[in-house]
This record gives sequence, C-alpha cells and structure tokens, in this order.
Amino acid sequence: MVSKAKKVIIIIVIALSLFAYSQYVLASQIGVKITQSDLLEENESGAIHDVVLEFSNPSLLYLTAGKTEFFVVANEEMIGRGDLESFVLPALGSSSVSGTYMRDSNVNTQEDSIVKISGVIKYDVIFTSIDVPFVYYPSPDQAREFIREN
Repeated sequence: MVSKAKKVIIIIVIALSLFAYSQYVLASQIGVKITQSDLLEENESGAIHDVVLEFSNPSLLYLTAGKTEFFVVANEEMIGRGDLESFVLPALGSSSVSGTYMRDSNVNTQEDSIVKISGVIKYDVIFTSIDVPFVYYPSPDQAREFIREN
C-alpha cells in the first residue's frame, strides 16, 4: 500500500505538471501588435524600416528573449526580414521591442495585399527554454507601410 507521504508527493508532482503545462499554453498565446513603424533609409536594394512591436504576456512566467529574427510576408511571398532586440516580458505584462527590417525592392506587391509578420521567439524560462511562434496581421494602414515600394 502507498504511504500517505508518497500520495502527497504524487499529488504535488501532478499539480506542478498541470500548472507548468497551463503556463506553457498561455505563453504560446503571447499577443503582438505594431506600435510604431518609420522609414529610415531607401536605396536600390530596398527600404530599411524601424519598427516597434508590443508583446503582451498572458502567463505567470517571466520570460527573457534573445535577439529574434522575423519575416514580413505579403500574399504568401516574403518581402522583408528583420531583427528584434533582446527583451524581457514580465508576467501578465507587456513589453515594447525595437527592431529594424529590410523591405526587398525586388518583390512587387499590390496595395490590397494581405500582410503578416511572423517569427519564432526563444524564451528562457527558469532552467529550460521554449520556442514560441508569433504571427501578426497588421491593420490595412500599417500594412501599406510594410509593402510600400521604393
């Protein structure tokens, strides 16, 4: 027969496992939105943009992320790529993150293109790390900034 102490330990392990899984699921649903986008420079190879994204964390986990690569896609064709600086995302909080991206001038897009920004952020959590993909569909006005031709 299992002793009372073993039962308590098993219950604690199960409870911690359920809590960890629920926090992982919440961390996988991190929100993202554009708060600022500015054209920095235009040249024959493309346009360099400065962008600020705001990430919101619905989990109780304090997350740190290193430099993150992201992609700008219009109508299923990659039109640019960029990098976000390292950042910390507090539990149940939000954080603004700066980055730049290069809009490729060799890709043609229409004014009504469907634009998405996507990437995978590697968060360091306590003694492990998790990869959390993000996808953001900007508003039509913001999308025009991302697909603007030189």
